[in-house]
Amino acid sequence: MNEDELRAALAKIDDPAGSGDLISSGRASGIVARAETRGFVLDLGGLSAEAAAKLKRAVELAAPGARIITTSEAPPPKPPAPPRQPHEQPAPDLSHLGRIVAVASGKGGVGKSTVAANLAVALAQSGLRVGLLDCDIYGPSVPTLLGAKARASGQQGRIEPLEAHGLKLLSIANLTPPDQAVIWRGPMAAAAMMQMLTDGDWGTLDVMILDMPPGTGDIQLSLAQKVKPAGAVIVSTPQDLALIDAEKAIAMFAKVDVPVLGLIENMSTFVCPHCGERSDIFGHGGAKETSAARRIPFLGAVPLTMALRAASDAGTPAVYSDGEAGDALRQAAAALREKLEEPDHAADE
Repeated sequence: MNEDELRAALAKIDDPAGSGDLISSGRASGIVARAETRGFVLDLGGLSAEAAAKLKRAVELAAPGARIITTSEAPPPKPPAPPRQPHEQPAPDLSHLGRIVAVASGKGGVGKSTVAANLAVALAQSGLRVGLLDCDIYGPSVPTLLGAKARASGQQGRIEPLEAHGLKLLSIANLTPPDQAVIWRGPMAAAAMMQMLTDGDWGTLDVMILDMPPGTGDIQLSLAQKVKPAGAVIVSTPQDLALIDAEKAIAMFAKVDVPVLGLIENMSTFVCPHCGERSDIFGHGGAKETSAARRIPFLGAVPLTMALRAASDAGTPAVYSDGEAGDALRQAAAALREKLEEPDHAADE
């Protein structure tokens, strides 16, 4: 079944809300049909449990084998169809996840996932109950960084996160074959991220770290609108090229009322493993200057070292080591915990 056939099959099903068929009403969106990957997002917002179950069964019969990501957020109506009356959906209850922190960057390749994973492990080492969700659907890195590549299991509609290094973690890489690329449109990827967050059997946590994908797209917007994080940590290299996009990430979080808890400068300098000489490959101090200019706390500078690279590839967090990078990451985690324990953020628990 190709994309046109899948769209035609869905167009034959009436929207239970009486707004035409599933395609014209926008209730079915994000349709993907390439090679072995077929799926779409099905909005169940505004429907009773019985109507939602009935619609899901009808869709499964019409599109056998397709992956259906369900969400309760109604997509906006498409012109020229008359606008639908928007309906408010209650935000999911995520109080059991404690304080939710998004680790983000405006640009890829700055070491954000490495920083996020090490912050999570360091917070767990400090005695907190920590979860780590890899929100990068297209380029998941957390399983490699923490040596947790096993398939996640689940039952009764719940996904069992993996456990490693004293924390719980989940990634799309734990749910899909290792050699299979995830080729989904933005809404489908955002819905998958939300399902891992809400359907994961996380237990009761003190802190949930979200390793965000680079940029300011659908996943970031879904997070801000539905999850309401306690704050965000921005990761950037000192290079102007990266700082330009870090500024965009800071502006995005400000626009959606998510406080930026701090900025971390990664790859701040390169330390030669032979002679110890320091080389500022990407410049030095740019992130610290940006944090001062924007009045954002500076959580620390992490050098680029051979030990950090080797530890990341081996699935062993750098915070276990006594090296300069491990020290910097532990100090950044301590500074982050201090920020989270300030009254404004501690009240979010």
